[in-house]
Amino acid sequence: MENILDKFLRYVAIDTQSDDRSECQPTTSKQIDLQKVLQSELQAMGIASEIDEYGYLMASIPSNVDKDVPAIGFIAHVDTSPDCSGKDVKPQVIENYDGEDIVLNTMKNIVLQVDKFPELKQYKGSTIITTDGTTLLGADDKAGIAAIMYALDYIIQHPAMPHGDIKIAFTPDEEVGRGADHFDVEKFGAQYAYTIDGGEIGELEYENFNAAGVKISIQGQDIHPGYAKGKMINALNIATEINSLLPHTQRPEKTEGYQGFYHLTDMGGTVEEATMDYIIRDHDKELFEAKKKNMMDIVAMLNKRYGKDTIKIDIRDSYYNMKQQIEPHIHIVDKAVEAMKRCEVVPKIKPIRGGTDGARLSYEGLPCPNIFAGGHNFHSRYEYIPLQSMQKASAVILKIIELFVED
Repeated sequence: MENILDKFLRYVAIDTQSDDRSECQPTTSKQIDLQKVLQSELQAMGIASEIDEYGYLMASIPSNVDKDVPAIGFIAHVDTSPDCSGKDVKPQVIENYDGEDIVLNTMKNIVLQVDKFPELKQYKGSTIITTDGTTLLGADDKAGIAAIMYALDYIIQHPAMPHGDIKIAFTPDEEVGRGADHFDVEKFGAQYAYTIDGGEIGELEYENFNAAGVKISIQGQDIHPGYAKGKMINALNIATEINSLLPHTQRPEKTEGYQGFYHLTDMGGTVEEATMDYIIRDHDKELFEAKKKNMMDIVAMLNKRYGKDTIKIDIRDSYYNMKQQIEPHIHIVDKAVEAMKRCEVVPKIKPIRGGTDGARLSYEGLPCPNIFAGGHNFHSRYEYIPLQSMQKASAVILKIIELFVED
């Protein structure tokens, strides 16, 4: 069997960054480059797979037991975040990490500092994989892919291991919120599934944010500033006014745990025209709806001040908290907890301050909690992953498969 590190390093070498400005799916054709590599590896294992027109790769291993066992799926996404370059990734493998600062790039003086990322200390003595400080690493979610592929390789190499039907999907465009847009749940054929898309070792999540995207356009009126009194409407000033009217304490940098937020992700324009993009997040559905209403009320109030239709707002829900869809099937969470314990991993059940493909899939009839892949500092040049955490993720996948057969 090829070791999991070699798999991971091969996957991160392929640029798969998605693009939230694209209207296509997949949003970037380079995501298919990795899908083709994965399909080739699956074929070499003797596992049939298919890449559909939307860039989804699905594969299946049939049951080898006579008893009735639910079909279990494992899902990871191939794309990396638009927030940081994924081109020409140059991973660094640090064996027997000494627990001190890690110099990522001497020429650019980029350092992974323990005082800024104190969780590094818990991995002293481990093998750490980092970036070179110029790109993200891609552990989100190529570590999840590597963990799944290694588990599949193990199953093929150990045909006596009992298992039910195993379903695999590698999705495009998760990072831009479109990973489930064309996911065919019926075709996938799993009764339950797990996304392998969490962070540090032990993470297990079946609650996530309710999420919405907000687009605001502002139509100003430009007049020579020397003659502007009573005539100019400065779209940029209105944009800053909108942002100032939102509660400062409900920004991402001021919130944690179950606390929601408004997050300004993009703003630009001129005196004549300006645009703003926000995301709204909250675990509580009532608070989520209240945040959306607050933005609508602010726009309505400012339109009374500056004139009808000066500001236009479009709010679109992205996904919802999967908790209420998973709780009726809580045994799948219990299975993951037991699998971790048997693999000597301490389960850390907590809400996701984000979303996964599983959030939307759970609402489409496929209950789908999220399991750790092992990485830290996703979407960042400071991203890293302990090799042992990725190995444990693969072991947990195998143990979950065993536990469903044991029932």
